[in-house]
Amino acid sequence: MAVASTWSWRLKANARRLQTHALKRETNEAIIIDYASSVLDACSHVHHLPKAHALLISSGLYCSHSLVAKFILSASSLGHLQHALNLFDGIPQPNVFLYNNLIRCHSHHGSFSGVLRFYNQMLWRGISPDGFTFPPVLKACGCLPDAQTGRAVHSQVLRLGYESDLFILNGLIAMYAKSGAIASACKMFDRLEERNVVSWTSVISGFAQNGLALQALRLFREMRRCSSDVRQDFVSLVSVLKAYTDVEDLGQGSSVQGLVIKGGFEDEPDLLITLTAMYAKCGQVLAAKSLFDLVLQPDVILWNAMISGYVKNGCCHEAVELFRRMIARNVRPDSITIRSAISACAQVGSLEVGRWMGDYTARTEYGDDVFVNTALIDMYSKCGSLAQAHQVFDAIPCKDVVVWSAIIAGYGLHGRGHEAIDLFHRMRDAGVRPNDVTFIGLLSACNHTGLVEEGWKYFHCMRELGIEARHQHYACVVDLLARAGHVEEAYKFIRSMPMEPEVTVWGALLNACNIYGYVDLGQHAANRIFALDPSTLNAGHYVQLSNIYASAGMWNDAAKVRVMMKAKGVTKDIALSLI
Repeated sequence: MAVASTWSWRLKANARRLQTHALKRETNEAIIIDYASSVLDACSHVHHLPKAHALLISSGLYCSHSLVAKFILSASSLGHLQHALNLFDGIPQPNVFLYNNLIRCHSHHGSFSGVLRFYNQMLWRGISPDGFTFPPVLKACGCLPDAQTGRAVHSQVLRLGYESDLFILNGLIAMYAKSGAIASACKMFDRLEERNVVSWTSVISGFAQNGLALQALRLFREMRRCSSDVRQDFVSLVSVLKAYTDVEDLGQGSSVQGLVIKGGFEDEPDLLITLTAMYAKCGQVLAAKSLFDLVLQPDVILWNAMISGYVKNGCCHEAVELFRRMIARNVRPDSITIRSAISACAQVGSLEVGRWMGDYTARTEYGDDVFVNTALIDMYSKCGSLAQAHQVFDAIPCKDVVVWSAIIAGYGLHGRGHEAIDLFHRMRDAGVRPNDVTFIGLLSACNHTGLVEEGWKYFHCMRELGIEARHQHYACVVDLLARAGHVEEAYKFIRSMPMEPEVTVWGALLNACNIYGYVDLGQHAANRIFALDPSTLNAGHYVQLSNIYASAGMWNDAAKVRVMMKAKGVTKDIALSLI
């Protein structure tokens, strides 16, 4: 009995000792976990991350999913995801929670290829995604865009039974819309039993981004009419303003500004950029500038909207000055800014300003940008320095059709048609297929040099290459024939056009009638111009018709034209010289 009692006492004592050790170990682990968690919370600089990483490794807590997730978020907030990846790669069995954190952080930083990479890695490891996985993955598919991968993710959504999750369905709609598959986005939208503001905005934005402005506006009106409980957000307002900008409907676009103010979105940068672009594109540069001046620190997109607005409305001196202000404020321009500024220099026609722009461009990372160099070719040509234009052309290693078209147009502008034709053949020999813009430059070159037979040949060459002629091509041929004295042939050519001639075509014929004294035909051309554009204030057409009458001694008719000009408020500009 004594021996049994002794053994029983010893067993109980050992059990108490083990429980005490276990409690101490659990307590120590809890203390270490709390300490590690507080260290991660205190990470405020990138230099803290390696120390936190070392603590997790040395304490054996690198397998704690909650601490690893916190480390990933800390590294992401400090902009150094690579530290998070170094720790993540050492985890033997990561779960869906960790992958979701890693995917979401990559999405937050715009690393959409990284999002898809870890999504595929998760599937390869046999880890099933959940409802938190799909939204950032679908966003990545839409932003890349990668519709094929998006459709594969869509099938995974259906297979796992998330087809009724509105948050995921909205992500699918946005993905299809951003990928250009607007029909698929509309089908999903039509199937929704419940629609929130994100659902409507995704489709409206998709229409606007894919150039379907009228459809975007129709759907916006439908949203406001049918869904009174859905309050438009600033994303939908940005899309609607963009649509009104595309159709250049300033009246309706201005009314949306009231919704912007009513919704309290006046300080949203995207809305200010879109409003500025709308007013600038619709010719209200003063209103655009007033909005631009409201922003204390405009970003490069807002600078671009204002500069390009100035260029579009012919305020090119203001565009150049604004570009100088941008540089002085140490705002880094992008390719769009530089191209807009170069275009402004081309319209100003100042070779000195153009050379300054070329020197500035050469010092930036866009010195080898093919689009920037194409703009420089056009600018130097219009500023009178064909030699510098050709110098830029020769420096471009891989010349595409846009580059070739620019230099051909430059030679045509200077009346050097034979060199333009030679460049056209060199382009063909280099294996570059011409497009409709190439032929506009080529026909213009033939026109300015009086190469009638060559121009006629290259016009028919377009048909052989399967390029459909546009109004600009027909206008070039009419001007080519008419300038050479073949006025009646030019009129016959106009009558054979497969589409209704526009003002530019009749204007070319009217100019020739003025030169060669074709009264009846000139009167017919002028009447067609006034019928096509009754509100035209172009004094040149009226003056040419008046001159035709005066040259023929028809003074009463010439006086009637002058009276008509006065009644419509058309004034003849005083002659100016850039020199």
